[in-house]
Amino acid sequence: MAQKQEFEQNLTARQETAETGVSLVALAEKIEKATSSDCHPPAKIAEKAEAVGVAKSKLNALSTGLLGGMAGVFIGLGAMFCTLAITNINIGFGLTKLLGGLVFCLGLILVVVAGAELFTGNSLLTMSFISGRTSFARMARNWGLVYAANMVGSLALVGFMFYSNQWAFSDFGVGATALSIANAKVSLGFGEALVRGILCNFLVCLAVWMAFSARTVSGKILAIIFPITAFVAAGFEHSIANMYFIPMGMLMAHQPAVLGAAGLTAGSVANLNWAGFASNLVPVTIGNIIGGGFFIGAIYWFTYLRKDRTAEMVAARPWMKAFIPGFRRTETKAPAPLSDLVRTQLEDLVRTKMEEPDSLDTSGKALLEVLTKAKDDDCFMARLAENPTEALRGYALTSEGRAALASGDIRWIESKLGKLAEPLKSWLNARLAQEKW
Repeated sequence: MAQKQEFEQNLTARQETAETGVSLVALAEKIEKATSSDCHPPAKIAEKAEAVGVAKSKLNALSTGLLGGMAGVFIGLGAMFCTLAITNINIGFGLTKLLGGLVFCLGLILVVVAGAELFTGNSLLTMSFISGRTSFARMARNWGLVYAANMVGSLALVGFMFYSNQWAFSDFGVGATALSIANAKVSLGFGEALVRGILCNFLVCLAVWMAFSARTVSGKILAIIFPITAFVAAGFEHSIANMYFIPMGMLMAHQPAVLGAAGLTAGSVANLNWAGFASNLVPVTIGNIIGGGFFIGAIYWFTYLRKDRTAEMVAARPWMKAFIPGFRRTETKAPAPLSDLVRTQLEDLVRTKMEEPDSLDTSGKALLEVLTKAKDDDCFMARLAENPTEALRGYALTSEGRAALASGDIRWIESKLGKLAEPLKSWLNARLAQEKW
């Protein structure tokens, strides 16, 4: 008891100095970020994309829905701008497509810079899912909420644009362009729409990926322009954009003046209905998930994060071991015991950190108390894995610290205590990851 009181007194007495040091480090990092013009390297982008995925998966339903609705409106505005810009234009096929793609960039620029939740961009949540930091349920919840909200926002904009009578501009030329675009989309076969959806979100997620690298608004915009222009000009299929294009075309199909301006008959646009809408949206949505979630998210995860995340991921999801090339880790169902070596390393870590108070903030202090408990109580870590809320009751951890220990975030622990030696790191990771999924 006396040793514990002395331990707490030493840490409390030096806490103010530690927090001051942490504040100075944070200030230095902000200054470095503000004065650096270089973009983030790909490995750093991967870490950022993973962290963003975790944050998105934890966003509450109301905020997710509102931001998803805004994204639907933003992408719809890009689609509207594209429709307007290419109406009655006579500069050749290639240049017309180029111009349409260029102005469509408005949509993703608004999403990235103003902030919104876009389903196609959120396919990158696969990165945090593979790492074991986002559960499948949370990823599916985010995708479902965002997809539905994107549709609500898109359809709301369709209603506003219809009642604005903008489609009557240029002797119903704008409406005729909208009708032609939508009719071409619902005429695609399943396989064609699927492949175009894959290629589309491959480029969209590359745009989002490169926007993560930028440190300035202008840098984000430049990162977006070329990939988005390319996907629109090439005629690839974006599920959320189609939530505007096709319903707008469906409304135009019932306007005789628009049909006349487009040189079409009611029979030639017979597929412009809700069934035609669904027949386009299903394969395009599947393709978008494959193009962004797999060809960008999963491949970049394996390229830049696999080495550091493999042990953590397999501990969270043992079945993923089969998909990790060269991984040879022996899994045991029973919790690893606290060996003499691990116990010694824990004791050394606690003693070292008590002698280096400047490296500890409030969370670091509480974390040391947790590890001290683990050192003396063989059952404590098992309770922490099974019921972290109850096990951590009474410890002065921040909400971030509680979430990190509950999810088995070994990187957060190392950010507080420094690099952990083996086998302590593997033992701690395995125990914290136990039964999480």
